[in-house]
Amino acid sequence: MKIAVVGAGNVGATAAQHIAQNELSREVVLLDVADGIPQGKGLDLAESSPVDRFDTRIVGTSDSTALTGADIVIITAGIARKPGMSRDDLLATNADIVGSVSEDVARYAPESILIVVTNPLDVMACVAFKRSGFPPERVVGMAGILDTARYRYFLATELDVSVEDITAFVLGGHGDAMVPLPRYTTVAGIPVTELLDSPTIDRIVQRTRDGGAEIVGHLKTGSAYYAPAAAIAEMVKSIVRDKKRILPCAAWLTGQYGIHDLFVGVPVKLSAGGVESIIEIGLLPDESAALHASAEGIRESVSLLQL
Repeated sequence: MKIAVVGAGNVGATAAQHIAQNELSREVVLLDVADGIPQGKGLDLAESSPVDRFDTRIVGTSDSTALTGADIVIITAGIARKPGMSRDDLLATNADIVGSVSEDVARYAPESILIVVTNPLDVMACVAFKRSGFPPERVVGMAGILDTARYRYFLATELDVSVEDITAFVLGGHGDAMVPLPRYTTVAGIPVTELLDSPTIDRIVQRTRDGGAEIVGHLKTGSAYYAPAAAIAEMVKSIVRDKKRILPCAAWLTGQYGIHDLFVGVPVKLSAGGVESIIEIGLLPDESAALHASAEGIRESVSLLQL
């Protein structure tokens, strides 16, 4: 495997570190238009290999031809959120960046799987899909794993239990309209609704929706990157090792959940070929309505780009 990470900011560089340390690839390319940044970070990461005991080769570059032969390309390039900005404020600028990168990927790594991370995530997945010309199973967005991780962490903290015992799903768009599903949330198999009252669950759900903004508010000049990078690595591991994990990801829907021609966060089986299948779970009317409202928000943003 050869894996390329486009965007050498905090998310991209930390994702490259996860991938290298876990030896998920024989080679990791860290690509960024800001000459010197990928080279410096790539060299720094490479020099950590004797200490962390990995043999993955790391190449930092500003040359797009380094994408040649990549099996997986992770797009993190784009401007990050600042305090007071919504993910949609990034729309036009990041669409241009992701579109250009996707065309380069199609040119140099036409058989690769694209993992889109740039915000607004679901819309950028649509941009990458349209501009790359890739089949939908080879374009997937990283969002639900991150949102679910936040949700699981907040629940584990509230209950004072291990995060390993929390199983949950967050569906919908990566934003304020995401749809956590308490009904499908369990603690070591016990429904969370038997352990926490509705007001407490509602408070945790809202904090999950505000999770990214909360971190931006603390950092002032940056956004989250440790958890997003870990979520990227989880997806890469499932693909590289053909683990067929069932993970919440942004996938192209063609009627599933009653949603057509749009990238929306849903449970998928992620394997060596990308999105092997989309898992449809039963939703109550209010859950379905929330998912559709989230999808319409994504569709409105996509329509502004006239893809």
